[in-house]
Amino acid sequence: MKLQAAHLVVCTALREAFAQLRAAGVPSHTLAAELLLLHVLGRDRTWLYAHPEEQLSSADADRFFALIVRRAKGEPTQHLTGKQEFWGLEFEVTPDVLIPRPETEHVIEVALDRLALRELRSGRKQTLTGEGLQIADIGTGSGCIAIALAKELPGATIYATEISFAALAVAQRNAKRHSVSERIHFLECSLLDKVSSVGARYMVPLRSQGANSELRDSPVTSRKSLLLGLIASNPPYIGRREAATLMREVRDHEPEIALYGGEEGYELYAHLIAQAAAHLKPGGILVLELGHNSLPAVQPLLDAPAWTNVGVTNDLVGIPRVIAAERL
Repeated sequence: MKLQAAHLVVCTALREAFAQLRAAGVPSHTLAAELLLLHVLGRDRTWLYAHPEEQLSSADADRFFALIVRRAKGEPTQHLTGKQEFWGLEFEVTPDVLIPRPETEHVIEVALDRLALRELRSGRKQTLTGEGLQIADIGTGSGCIAIALAKELPGATIYATEISFAALAVAQRNAKRHSVSERIHFLECSLLDKVSSVGARYMVPLRSQGANSELRDSPVTSRKSLLLGLIASNPPYIGRREAATLMREVRDHEPEIALYGGEEGYELYAHLIAQAAAHLKPGGILVLELGHNSLPAVQPLLDAPAWTNVGVTNDLVGIPRVIAAERL
């Protein structure tokens, strides 16, 4: 039975939305419906449950159920609301970027723990600000890793690389939203290709100013070779052979370039680790997110003489999620 929009109140609208999403097999259907209604109304969850009998306008009801229909067809909630929380910060997300996942927060945790341990071993004060630290975030996507690190390490300079120009545009908007755009330099390239020999000189794409693929120097023109203190990355790590097993929200709506790391899923790690070895200074830290079955293929790559203090961190369900190592 179709409900009359003119007579809908909050609790009735939610019950109907719960039923539609549950029937469509949408995971976490209750949360999805609540988030979509909050998005339409511009309210928070406290208001939602304090006003269950609040009547919806016809326009709001129509907008809400139009979004419910799209969610039932598989569009991610984050694409419908245009946002996702990560590290306590709200990020803009679009179909051009991977939706930030909670498990990626382990990358931030491990990076900060490793940096703090390095300070402790060096006998320096435990006031970790990142002063003078040069960081690279490889495959930045929405910018969530780079921006979270910039917020935690206000003295650090960060180079965020991304092969997708459309994704870079989202990351740049997120950096501006969180007031860290002056300390994050975005580079349109594969892995660390354009970080080579950059030093204090950095390059930015001119497409945002109407050009196609040219690069320009910043006003800073030092030509010293850049050696990084930290490299972090959540690289594409799903195997194309696994595509059919993915949730439709992921398979049909998130960017393939951010999902698939080759036929097996771990092919990019060898190139990434080799480049990291060339760009990290002695004692520099590498922190990589892993796919659910990546560890056996990735860990041997860090058994090379260039690396020491290799460690693996499990996520909350016990899956090896982050591998970290230090450059000798």
